[in-house]
Amino acid sequence: MPIAPFDNRKIIITCAVTGGSKFNRAHPDFPITPQEIADSAIEAARAGAAIVHIHVRDPATAAATYDVELFKEVSDRIRQSSVDVILNLTCGGNARFVPDPEDESRAARGTTVAPPEIRYAHIEECRPDIASLDVTTSNQGDGGDEYVYLNTPRTLRAMAKRFKELGVKPEIEVFEGGDIGFAHQLIAEGLITGDPIFQFVLGVKWNAPATPDTVAYMKGLLPEGAHWGALGTGRNQYPVAAQSVLLGGNIRVGLEDNLYLRRGVFATNKQLVERARELIDILGHEPATPKEARAILGLCANERPLTLRAASE
Repeated sequence: MPIAPFDNRKIIITCAVTGGSKFNRAHPDFPITPQEIADSAIEAARAGAAIVHIHVRDPATAAATYDVELFKEVSDRIRQSSVDVILNLTCGGNARFVPDPEDESRAARGTTVAPPEIRYAHIEECRPDIASLDVTTSNQGDGGDEYVYLNTPRTLRAMAKRFKELGVKPEIEVFEGGDIGFAHQLIAEGLITGDPIFQFVLGVKWNAPATPDTVAYMKGLLPEGAHWGALGTGRNQYPVAAQSVLLGGNIRVGLEDNLYLRRGVFATNKQLVERARELIDILGHEPATPKEARAILGLCANERPLTLRAASE
């Protein structure tokens, strides 16, 4: 078998800063307030992350929220810093359906499902470079809670259409092979244009496992010209990262997906990005800068966008 030539491409590191799921409250540095989230994102960028993926949390309860003003504050703090980084805001919230155990056709307490215009309101306000589009519907769990993560074809089409109108590049998050099939359909309908960006989300309970076979299988389903990366949850974070690099993808690390540097040792986002850089170096690559990542992904050339409020005044 012939040996493939060495691939000397730059690797894009995404840091998912805080996420929206339950977490171990014993973690001493888990970012919760807008300032903590922004500061952690800036530290991750200085450590080598070209992209920061942002959720926000209620400062009083630490629970996930999709408060537009909190997203605006975090986005502005990052943009007003001295650090250039690509901003990727989550758009995966307001999609949890908890069926009533007495009548599963009805929603029970804990359901957050909302119409598309609510789900992308913070995207309209903040205008990030990228926003996640979670092309999946699946059974999932968060701690002891069980629910359906509900993203209907109608909602996904409406969200993709609005992203396109806003000039925000979708990051297509896929949890199973069939999700990539529906992404193909969105592309065929012209709702996603340019070279698409895919993120494989692996290791989520009752979804695709975080294994080398899964990464290879899902890569084989991608459309031609797609950019992609894979993440593994928990202890699978770096094994999946390595597999992604070896197969031609990018990587995502961060406290959203994994709280630990090693067993029993809590990590910071900065430390997780530093370890990702070490992994990339071991595999013979270099991390992409934000400017290089913009060129690779086909984003606008503006390296340091103004805050939206200043830009629109």
